[in-house]
Amino acid sequence: MLPDFSVVIPTCQQPALLLTCLEALAQQRLPRDQYEIIVVDDANSPETATAVALLTKQIARSGGPLEIRYLGQPQPKGPAAARNRGWRAARGHVIAFTDDDCLPDSNWLLSALTGFQRGAQVMTGQLCLRFTTNTTPTNARTAYLDMSEFISANCFCRKSAIERVGGFEEAFDLAWHEDNDLQFKFIQAGIPISKCPQAIVVHPMRETPWYTPLTNERKNRYDALLFKRHPELFRQRIATDRSLMLEQYAAVLGVMFGVAGTLSGSAITSTVGFGMWGIVSANHIWHRLSEEANTASLIQTVTTTLATPFVAVYWRLYGAVKYRVLYW
Repeated sequence: MLPDFSVVIPTCQQPALLLTCLEALAQQRLPRDQYEIIVVDDANSPETATAVALLTKQIARSGGPLEIRYLGQPQPKGPAAARNRGWRAARGHVIAFTDDDCLPDSNWLLSALTGFQRGAQVMTGQLCLRFTTNTTPTNARTAYLDMSEFISANCFCRKSAIERVGGFEEAFDLAWHEDNDLQFKFIQAGIPISKCPQAIVVHPMRETPWYTPLTNERKNRYDALLFKRHPELFRQRIATDRSLMLEQYAAVLGVMFGVAGTLSGSAITSTVGFGMWGIVSANHIWHRLSEEANTASLIQTVTTTLATPFVAVYWRLYGAVKYRVLYW
């Protein structure tokens, strides 16, 4: 008998988190013969493969067999490609997607099953962000997770529906906007997307290096790709802080004018340019100060705040050039 669900989990160099996720999936209240788990390893790591095999045996000893398949990617292509390989290898009627750093609730699959028995084609569950004293909801990635309508960490698709639209677009080779692209393809194909708030996945927010907000700015380039593929839906459904974008461009232009004025000997141009940069930077720093608790974090905050406009604008322009599209 074919399972009702195939749970697809992309992973890459996070074996400890992956095992915790698999342990949570083993606690599902849905009978184990009604779902399978497919792990797709973008790093093709022997250590991860061995860890998954050992955990599969432990799970079987504790509560009966649960089919967990490990698939190693021949070459790293990103989470979108990993998910595509996973759902194409699936035997279940419904594909359930989550991430290796997430913890599905014990009723996750059972809650979704009810919706599909009523005729749902695609469903999105509720993603609950869990913060600690060392993790606060301040960065762009957190805001994206919190506000996204459709997110690959907690969604379900009939296999026939995802086959119809061709799966994830693999040009999104980092974890950014590939789920929005799939959502937009469902919308354009006339496939309804239902909500199932009872299907809960917890996403613990881990502490990251202080410079992570700067490295995450490289994902801005995918705004251009998503806009090029779905311009109208991008405008309608992607929350873009246009005032923040304007301020970032103003900061960069301010420094450019300031430097140009200094080199040309124009005191007015230099003063206006650096003054504009100073006002924008001071405003951003002021809004971040109340979130920091010690001197070290204050220094890091000032550093990232001053550098962010330049990094963000660079990656937006990089995306516009790479994908040959002007977007706003």
